[in-house]
Order: sequence, then structure tokens, then C-alpha cells
Amino acid sequence: MADITRRLGWRHLRGAPTAHIRHHRSGTLLHDGPGLSFWFRALTAALSEVPVDDRELAMTFHARTSDFQDVAVQATVTYRISDPALASARLDFSVDPDTGVWRGSPLEQLGTLLTETAQQHALAVLARTPLASALVDGVTAARERIATGLGAEPRLPATGIEVVAVRVMAIRPEPEVERALRTPAREQIQQEADKATYERRAVAVERERAIAENELDSQIELARREEQLVDQRGTNTRREAEEHAAADGVRAEAEATRTVRLADAEAARSVRLSRAEAEGAREVGDARAHAQLAWLRVHADVDVATLHALTGTRLAENLPNIDSVTISPDVLTGLLSRLGAGGGEAGA
Repeated sequence: MADITRRLGWRHLRGAPTAHIRHHRSGTLLHDGPGLSFWFRALTAALSEVPVDDRELAMTFHARTSDFQDVAVQATVTYRISDPALASARLDFSVDPDTGVWRGSPLEQLGTLLTETAQQHALAVLARTPLASALVDGVTAARERIATGLGAEPRLPATGIEVVAVRVMAIRPEPEVERALRTPAREQIQQEADKATYERRAVAVERERAIAENELDSQIELARREEQLVDQRGTNTRREAEEHAAADGVRAEAEATRTVRLADAEAARSVRLSRAEAEGAREVGDARAHAQLAWLRVHADVDVATLHALTGTRLAENLPNIDSVTISPDVLTGLLSRLGAGGGEAGA
């Protein structure tokens, strides 16, 4: 869009380098070229702005293959206006002198022309191609056919249009058909995935089996070693018991021998003590007998009064110590009576 400025009834236009400006006044061409800048009067000026840069036109249209399957074609056409004078004469590129905006829709007209022309040639090539081939090789065939058809289209050079490039991005069937076409490939991929899963599981099972066998072998070896250990422990225990029994036998035999010896020694000592005691008792008895005999011999010649005195003395020696004597009146009366009676007998 041209940049137009108002000044006191005049207008100033400043165009872009990619825009070709044509200025007519009263049918006379005054300015013609890209990137112009000039003053003009709005009442007498006829202005046209033709873009001369490369433009991209994206298009999507439907086609039908030889096996009556609908497909969607996505393509892009790059074009430019190579002859601005011819294009401005065939299409309405005039702009408002006050705003610089196109009064018509020239680019939409160009887009419709290019789209219909490209669709015509794409339909022609896809109508003779089955769906499977169209999905595999249809992009290249459609691009070549569209480029050839646009290059040979007489209306484009007559309008000043030059096609720079043609690109076909994709040819897609309907969603149901696309899902149906994807099913075999998906099934094959799923089968390959399942096969890989089964193989992986088989490898895992084989590894688990090997691990289980190794664990079982380890347990068998451990059980065998435990059995050997139990046997060895039993042998050691039996041998230790036998050694303890032998030691206990030796100890018991030694204890019995010692006991017998002690008993013999004690018996001999007892016999000796008994003999010594008997001998001592016999000797004591003999000594006592001799002493008694000698005592009897000594007292045989002593008179009776002396014997009575000695007997009292011995009796007094054997009596216990008497600290005090309590004499009751009865005893005292009896003693006095006896003493009185004794005195009377003595006087008689």
C-alpha cells in the first residue's frame, strides 16, 4: 500500500521499492516505475500500484483418482508480476489517491486464476492414477504437471504473470481411507514389535532359566557342603565324646585308685591307731591297777579313824563351792535338839 500524505490540497505519494507506481493525469502517463516519490493533485490523478516482488500462493483442492478415491492436494505457487504495465491494463490495480488502498482485489483475482489453472492440471494427472500410485509418486507427477501447465497457460503471460516455482507438499486421502491404508503397515509394525517383544521375553526367560539353574546348582552345592559339614561336625562330636569318655574313664580309674589307696591308708592308719589305743588303754589299765594295788597296800596298814578323815577330806575336795548357807528355823531347831540330845547322852 502506497504512503500518501496530505498538504494544502496536494498529495504526496511515496512508494516502496517492490511496488511499481503508474501516475496518469488526463490520460497522460507522468510517472512510471518502482519506489517513486512525487506530489500530485487528487482530482486529476489516476494512480496504480503493482507489486513486483515474489509472492507465495498456498492452495488446497480436492481431486479424484482413477479408482474413485478422493484426495486432498496441498501445493504452493510462487509468482511475480513481470510486466506491471500489462498487469495494470488487464487487472484493476488502481489505488485511492487519499488513502493509497486498492479499490479492487487484484491479488485475489490472480490467486483464483493460478489456483484454478493448477487444479485443472492436477486433476488431469490424478484422474489417470490409482490411489496407491498417487500416494507414492503422485507428488512429483502433480508438481511437474502443474509447472508445465502453468508455463504453457497463455493467460498468464497475457496478464503479465510469471510463475517462478511450483511445490506440491502432500497428497492425502480421506481420513477413513488413510486409516484403512495405515492398518496393514501398522499391523506389520505391530507384528514386528510383538515378535521383538516375544524374542525379548524369550531371551529374558532363557536368562531367568539360566539364573534359576545357577541358583539351583548353588543351592545343591551348598546343601552338599552343609551335609559334609554336618558329617564332619558329627565326626568331631563323636570323636570329642570318645575323647571325653576316655578322659572320664582315666579320671574315674585314677580317682578309684586314689580312693582305694586312701582307703587302704586310712584303714592302715585306723588299725595302727586302734592298736596304739589298745596298747595305751592296756598300759593305762595296768598302771591304774598297779596304782590301786599300791593304794590298797598303803591304806591296809592305816587305822579306821585316819581312813574316815581321808574320806572326808576327799569328799570336801570334790564338793562344789558354797558362797552362802541359809538355815531355816526348823533346821536350826532340829540341829539344836540333836545337839541337846547329844550333850545329855554325853553327861550320862
